[in-house]
Amino acid sequence: MTKLLDVQNLHVAYGKVEAVHDVSLTVRAGSIVTVIGPNGAGKTTLLSAIMGLLPARGSVTYLGAPAETLSVEQRVARGLILVPERRELFAAMSVADNLQLGAFQRVSQRDRNWKATQAEVYRWFPRLQERHDQLAGTLSGGERQMLAMGRALMGKPTLLMLDEPSLGLAPLIVREIFKIISALRATGVAILLV
Repeated sequence: MTKLLDVQNLHVAYGKVEAVHDVSLTVRAGSIVTVIGPNGAGKTTLLSAIMGLLPARGSVTYLGAPAETLSVEQRVARGLILVPERRELFAAMSVADNLQLGAFQRVSQRDRNWKATQAEVYRWFPRLQERHDQLAGTLSGGERQMLAMGRALMGKPTLLMLDEPSLGLAPLIVREIFKIISALRATGVAILLV
């Protein structure tokens, strides 16, 4: 299996406090890799550093190239996509508009297949199609998580990083989310899961 992401000896600090100390991991195509630890262990910080949102020491290689030379936008364009723990939806915009924003890179490059991806997201998450005109801020917690994942899928990820996708959700919704994560892996999407 092809190595998509290779993190070696990563250190991330907030001022003088080191939140991530000497972390190394590898994610291969079509795999699911999990990062497990207690609250405050630096899991979210690790994902943020890999995404380029935080400065870090060490080595992050994505698709065989040093990620340090890539902006966040370039990482997203190359299929490295993060679904943050807080979901970061645009609450005053509709479900459909949030999904279209997930395809921003593709739309700006005149990729007309983004609508086919939206139809695919609606197949994964039928509840989103039912609520496509509803404001994202009025959705339930489970629906917000579905929308955050759907928006990420609009970018056609090669590697999808999920930060605690089951946090605060009912058990039935958690099962549904993890069934979709497993199905995504079967399509070749690699998953880095906190």
